[in-house]
Amino acid sequence: MLPALQLLMGCQPPHPAGQLVVANKSSLDSVDPVDVYLLAGTQLLSAVGDPLYTADRQGQLQPRLATALPQFSADGLSARIPLRQGVLFHDGTRFDAEAMVFNLNRFRRLGKLSYLLDDRIESVRSVGPYAIEVRLTRPYRALAALLSSITFTPVSPTAYRDYGERSLTGRFVGTGPYRLVSFSPRKQQLLPFADYWGEPAKNAGIHLITLSNSTALFGSLISGEVDLLISSGLESDQQQALDARVARGELVSGEGPAIEIALMALNSQRPPFNRSRLRQAVTLSLDRRLISQRVSFDMSEPLRSLVPPPLAGSRPPSWPAYDPKAARALYRKEGYCSGQRLTLPLTFRSNHASDRLFALTWQAQLRRDLGDCVRLEITGVESTSAYRQLSQGVFPMIIYDWIGDYPDPDTYLAPLLGCRRSKGDQCLSGSSVDSGSFWTRPGLQQQLQASESRTGAARQSTLLTIQREAADGASFVPLWQVNARAWGQRNLSAPKFDGSGRVILQQLEPVKR
Repeated sequence: MLPALQLLMGCQPPHPAGQLVVANKSSLDSVDPVDVYLLAGTQLLSAVGDPLYTADRQGQLQPRLATALPQFSADGLSARIPLRQGVLFHDGTRFDAEAMVFNLNRFRRLGKLSYLLDDRIESVRSVGPYAIEVRLTRPYRALAALLSSITFTPVSPTAYRDYGERSLTGRFVGTGPYRLVSFSPRKQQLLPFADYWGEPAKNAGIHLITLSNSTALFGSLISGEVDLLISSGLESDQQQALDARVARGELVSGEGPAIEIALMALNSQRPPFNRSRLRQAVTLSLDRRLISQRVSFDMSEPLRSLVPPPLAGSRPPSWPAYDPKAARALYRKEGYCSGQRLTLPLTFRSNHASDRLFALTWQAQLRRDLGDCVRLEITGVESTSAYRQLSQGVFPMIIYDWIGDYPDPDTYLAPLLGCRRSKGDQCLSGSSVDSGSFWTRPGLQQQLQASESRTGAARQSTLLTIQREAADGASFVPLWQVNARAWGQRNLSAPKFDGSGRVILQQLEPVKR
């Protein structure tokens, strides 16, 4: 590990006192918000930029560059958003309504996640120096949650004047507590922005570095080469070892909300899972508690919902608990368990250690509990190939994970269950096809859209109805939820997280213990 870290950092002068080294696994090709969608990129943007709104650990939204929640018109088709005054971009340009309109329109043209806006926003205009009006394609009450996505952080219209139709990959000029002073795909240096409008950073700067594997990440923290380690890409046994050091007082740690879920998609149009009773039998055949113990040492909480807590609609869980007796009864009705075994074909991502461990653990559990009815046949496929082939219907059953773009149930349900065109229970085009299940139900898409226009108890009821229908359809099987985690040296304050699972870097500070 150390040669790789020294190669990455050896040409750099020693860090001035108070500057911190933060490590994770993912590298960056671009720091332009229109290009960013993975966790490493959003972690960086959260330090150098500001969204209009931000969510806390309980999912409650607070204004940030906005000064109040959106004010909707009577028909729900437009919303006015007041903006904060006295905010400067890192190049000295003033943040105002015209700057926000420039950014939202630029994102709609260029953003890799532009679908988040295109489907819902018809137009944006300024209605005063510090107020914008968003015209919606349909009522969408979760607008503030959508605009809490850090990928919508505004950049300076002055600095990006020539980048209205293309991205600026290696430079970032935003409004956040840090300014980006150097960039390479594997290292970014951040220094505090002296004219920041909010609470100033509590440290003298951040060096974000990328290490290529879990062993290198683990070793870099143990050796003291890095100050903070973010959990993404870190194997479960090494997370467990770090927790043991925290218990001995050798490290500090913090845990954020669950933004990542693991699930299986069952192709409802391909044998054997074109038979709904067999899909339901599979959902009853999973001992999630046992699997969580073996795969993550109980660090990943078993999940029976497509929406992770504490988001609305996550409780009570809609998917059934492990019930081998009920599963056996369904397998029997389909003609198995009486001298005939069903082969369940499962594909896992070969470059994800937890996927392989899940597949082997479930295979052994099925052999123990339902071995006369089913056998699990497992096949590994590299993740890039797996994602590319999902919508082609190649995989009868596949495990993967999903991370919401912002803390709202809509960002978990619509990308998995949405369907633009269907025939009976078969989705012909839409998110359900892209996610590999090809399943829908008459009226489900209308329920998804109805949930967008509702709030409070009415929305909670709609969300639970959607999840119960999805559980009955059994084309998705939620497995577990993953909380964001981080570990730091003992002379550092414990890391804190925002509601989107990112470490709040500006609150890290050296402490005496």
